[in-house]
Order: sequence, then structure tokens, then C-alpha cells
Amino acid sequence: MHAQEQSEVTLSYQSGFGNQFASEALPGALPVGQNSPQKVPYGLYAELLSGTAFTVPRSEARRTWLYRIHPSARHGRYRRLERQLAGGELGEPTPNRLRWSPLELPAAGTDFLDGLVRTAANGDARQPQGASLYRYAANRSMERVFYDADGELLIVPQQGRLQLFTELGLLEIAPLEIAVVPRGMKFRVALPDGEARGYVCENHGCPLRLPDLGPIGSNGLANPRDFLAPVAFYEDRQAPVELVQKFLGELWATELDHSPLDVVAWHGNHVPYKYDLRRFNTLGTVSFDHPDPSIFTVLTSPSAIHGMANIDFVIFPPRWMVAEHTFRPPWFHRNLMNEFMGLIQGAYDAKAGGFLPGGASLHNCMSAHGPDQASTEQAIAAELRPHRIDNTMAFMFETGQVLRPTREALESPSLQPDYDQCWAGLGRTFDPNGRQP
Repeated sequence: MHAQEQSEVTLSYQSGFGNQFASEALPGALPVGQNSPQKVPYGLYAELLSGTAFTVPRSEARRTWLYRIHPSARHGRYRRLERQLAGGELGEPTPNRLRWSPLELPAAGTDFLDGLVRTAANGDARQPQGASLYRYAANRSMERVFYDADGELLIVPQQGRLQLFTELGLLEIAPLEIAVVPRGMKFRVALPDGEARGYVCENHGCPLRLPDLGPIGSNGLANPRDFLAPVAFYEDRQAPVELVQKFLGELWATELDHSPLDVVAWHGNHVPYKYDLRRFNTLGTVSFDHPDPSIFTVLTSPSAIHGMANIDFVIFPPRWMVAEHTFRPPWFHRNLMNEFMGLIQGAYDAKAGGFLPGGASLHNCMSAHGPDQASTEQAIAAELRPHRIDNTMAFMFETGQVLRPTREALESPSLQPDYDQCWAGLGRTFDPNGRQP
């Protein structure tokens, strides 16, 4: 597919997760039998983009061969940008429970990159682990092109569609869909609805993958066939373009005389992809009690500690609740993981108020939390018949390392100073002379 006017672009996808995909925008552009022949069809250049070390096990390897009009090596010196990502330095570690109201949409022209605000982090590209968590609010399509040398990006829209023009093709995502852009992949973001808001997880560790299913068996949760990768799309455009990269937490830029989204053909598995959260096959109890929230994991990035994720992406979608004699909202709990939650639409079943679409909360390691007073009282008094939790989609970035909020997040007017009060009314109901059945 050649470059076209944005409104005329046709979306085309390939299905499957972790596949060795192949795509060409011109017939015969993909070399046959060799990855880097002496002469590439159409006078293209062969280039390898590796997202993992060369010698990892074959099942872990992420790489893609690109056949492009200009090699990526053709660029001038990078300069450090004066305007860096919002969010800045990390604040002091805090065990306190935190919650933020939604970001305000900007009044001035703000593209996706300028609209990113780092909220919390537990790692950076200096170490191959951890994650940085952002919220974004934007009202202008990008004209520049960006790539992240520090990690892969998991993008979760909450308001407004995003069109991701990547080196390998075009992805469009709307609220209730997600996209993952792999480390080093060049892309720009267009806003077909004019405004957009949402969340981004920058994963510095092992690439995201589907979790193992264990006793669940071979079906359930997110199915590989529902993940979609783009087909080849290229821009043959000779005009000045700013190329921005994120390198060790800072933004650097260089000027090109052509579009860097000029890959005519490609094959590999280091690819951008999208997923519709409504296709998640939710599993749960049909007798009593709750499975652990790990049953809602869509994607995971493993860590060096067996069984503890570097980052899990977990969702709480519409679902049936049928458990017998069971307190049905999430139980009160303290745990080893660190939980950053967001809300895409509707209401979260553990919070009756204050947790708004576009908002966020942070509960770090061993921080006691659970349903608020209103949700608790309603659940205790509820008639326990099957009912459906509907019009909701909450999610969680869960990680094994403590998340430190940024100074800006701790000083933000969107930080709710009275968050602890949602549990303050949970008074004593203990009666040593009364035994409940």
C-alpha cells in the first residue's frame, strides 16, 4: 500500500500472536530464499531490526527483516531536545495509596508525544527490567516520527481513536482496544477524532507475551488469533521530517529529507500489533470464592524471578458473577505486587465513586486496599443470584517492583488528597455474642 491521504487509507491486518509474519506492498518485493541478497528487488535496502539478543532461545527471539527505500543509517547527528517528556524526575518512595482524577484535555496544540505525562516508574533502559507508566492527553496529529530505544510501548486509549502509522503498516485503535509498538519501531500518531486521552506502559524488560495457561488448558483468556498485525504500507515522500528517539529517558532528534516510514516489504515477528479487549474470554468461578486476579491477564512480561512478572497487563471486563455465598467484589487484600489501575469506561465494581474513566490509582507492595465503604455494604446486603457486571472496563499494570510516582504526579492538582476516606467509614461490626451463618 502506497502513502495516501489519511482519510483514504484502508486498514488491513494479519492475525496471530508471535507469528513469523510476512507482507509486501509491491509484488515480489520480499526476497525469496535469502534475507539479504546482493541485490534486493526494486532497488531496496535490506535491514534487520532485532528486539532481543541474537543468541536467545529461538522461541524467545524477536526480529524483523525490513526492505526499505532508504536505510535507517542515513541520518545526521542527533541533538537533545529542549522540550522533554512531561513528568520529569521520580518523587520520594511512598507507601501511601494514591489516586488521580483524569487529565484535562489540552487547550494548546499538543501531539501524542508532547501529551505524554510520566506518572510512575520502577525502571529505565539502564537495566533490562521494570516499566515506566504514563498518561496522555492530545489534540493534534503528529507530523514528526518517533521511536523508543528504551522499551516497547503498550498503548491503552480511553477517549478518541489513534491511528499508528508504523514502519510495517497502519494500526487503528479505539477505546476498548490496545496496541503494542515494539522497541525501536518508528511510528507517528494521528488523531482522527481530534482529541485523545489514555494510558501508556513503557516496558523495559522482556517483550510482552501471552501468559501460560497451566490447568486452564489450551483455550481461554486472550486467544492468539485475535491479535492483529498490519500489512505493509510505505511512504515514498521526499520532504523534511523530524525523527525523534527516546534514549535513556531523554528525547533526541535529527532531520531527515524523507519519510522514515518507507518499508516496502518485511517479514518477522518483531511487529506492532493490536487487540480488542472485548474478545477476551473471561474465566471465573461457578461455585464459590474468587480465582486470583491473575486469571484476567492479557499479556505478561516475565522477570528473572520465576512466577513474578516484570509487568502484567490485566483487565476487568464485563462478566457474569455467579459465586455462591461469596463476597463478590475483589476481597480486601495486601500482596507482593504493585498495582497501577486505570479505567477506560463505566464504573469499577470495587469503587462506587471517585475512580473515573481516565483516572488512575496506585497501590504499592503490601498496601492494604479493596472495595470502598459503599461497595462493601452493597455487596454484603446483596441477594446472591447470578448477575452481570456490565458497562465497565478497568485494567491494571501490575509489577513485581515498587512503583515510584513522579514529582509532577505527587504535586498534580489531579491527585485526590482524600482518597483514604473511601475506606474511613468501614466501622466495627464485630459482635462476640452474635454468630452469623
